[in-house]
Amino acid sequence: MKEIVKKMLKERGVTIEDMANLVYELQKDYADISIETAIFNIEKVLSKREVQNAILTGIQLDILAEKNLLKEPLLSMIKKDEPLYGIDEILALSITNVYGSIGFTNYGYIDKMKFGIIGKLDKLGKTTDRVNTFLDDLVGGIVAAACARITHSNKE
Repeated sequence: MKEIVKKMLKERGVTIEDMANLVYELQKDYADISIETAIFNIEKVLSKREVQNAILTGIQLDILAEKNLLKEPLLSMIKKDEPLYGIDEILALSITNVYGSIGFTNYGYIDKMKFGIIGKLDKLGKTTDRVNTFLDDLVGGIVAAACARITHSNKE
């Protein structure tokens, strides 16, 4: 399942390295971290079944919306990434919750700032026919969870 999820992310334009770069940037001032450590923690997050389920669900909803295969009014809400829809953030929070409250607060910061690949995905979703309503938040959730995992590991 992990390999399927990684393939889906890559097909949607997201690599492990993209996410690891964000983890590194967010953690370098707080932990002795390398890109390899960031990759390791992204991989560990992606190994969790509940994370895989969230990614599978969110990416499928983005794809279905791109193909106009959802019924209204849900189709328009997802295609426009309506601010009050919020289910995309809830799905991402299901990823961060695996690693406790620090994952939750990390996600809020990441979602607000839209760093790196997350900002690119968000912009693509707003300026092209590409629907990344769930994907940008899922990537933020993965990054936030990996950061939380590093924090938990450093405290042990």
